[in-house]
Amino acid sequence: MDKASASSKPSAPAKASAPPVTTLRDLAAALKVSHSTVSRALRDSPHISPARRKEIQEAAERMGYRPNAIATLLGHQRHTGQKHQVTSEIAWINYWTDPKKLRSFEEFNLYWKGASKRAEEAGYRLEEFHCGGELNPLRLEKILVARNIHAILIPPHGGVQPPADWDKIDWKKFGIVRLGYSVPSPCAHLVTSNHLTCGMLAIENMWRLGYKRIGFVATPNQHFLFRAGFLLKQTLQLKEQPPVFTFLSSDNHLAKLPTFSKWLKKNRLDAILTDLAETRPMLDQLGYRVPEDIGLAATSILDGNADAGIDQNSEEIGRVAVETLLSLLNNNEYGIPPIVREIVITGTWVDGSTLPPR
Repeated sequence: MDKASASSKPSAPAKASAPPVTTLRDLAAALKVSHSTVSRALRDSPHISPARRKEIQEAAERMGYRPNAIATLLGHQRHTGQKHQVTSEIAWINYWTDPKKLRSFEEFNLYWKGASKRAEEAGYRLEEFHCGGELNPLRLEKILVARNIHAILIPPHGGVQPPADWDKIDWKKFGIVRLGYSVPSPCAHLVTSNHLTCGMLAIENMWRLGYKRIGFVATPNQHFLFRAGFLLKQTLQLKEQPPVFTFLSSDNHLAKLPTFSKWLKKNRLDAILTDLAETRPMLDQLGYRVPEDIGLAATSILDGNADAGIDQNSEEIGRVAVETLLSLLNNNEYGIPPIVREIVITGTWVDGSTLPPR
């Protein structure tokens, strides 16, 4: 090849470079203040005026600033004199037989979204570990430690429980928060919906809409606190409202269809509160029209196959779970706590077409 040909050879395209990371000092330079002022404003320090805090926080959002999780924890450890390995990842442990099924429930998917967003804001990344039958707990522990991950979120597992070796994990190596009650071990702090008040809220609003004979349909071992709130509300106002009827379905819903039919006819219900998406098709099979013949409300409007009922504010549950986990990391609180904190998030009632006013 001659020199002319060589010189005319096109050069390889340049590799795209990653966008620059905005630092505290970048913010300080843009706003013409010290980086310590920026740091204090982002931590809502009362030593910075509200107007200045707002200005700095808005600039941080506009410039895409994200805190460095490792630097934050190291700074906290220098301040407190405590030391522990730090990480910029949080593990979301999924032992469902079919891992994709966990987040097919919109309620749990919003747990993930709320947790992931809050983790990102704090400089962390939420990573899902699909364990299933392929990754036993002791192997999982070794992987997490090797990757310097010491923060764990345990999402709901419904009727699926982690394998027997689960309790052999050395939990002292990890900060742990559970989402809900379905995984009882380890007995770590948890964040969940306030099922008791949600049950009371549901009955209160079903009465408000004019329904008098209300039944509750649920799986045998789920939402016992919903049932408690459901029954407590009627007990408190027994003189003002007629009794409410409860029906507990089996997991094999269709096998219980004849029993379900007898229960509906015996109690002459005008509405049902349920945690089962299958309740509506069961009513369809028995010839009941929703809402013409019977009103329907769900304990979760996201997954209950009814647009009236409780919004459990699931994204907030995920966000608060990460907030709780971050507080454990900042305070070097690892392992199973001597006193368990249960943080419950209040739900919201939503009117809908499946439960119109009577």
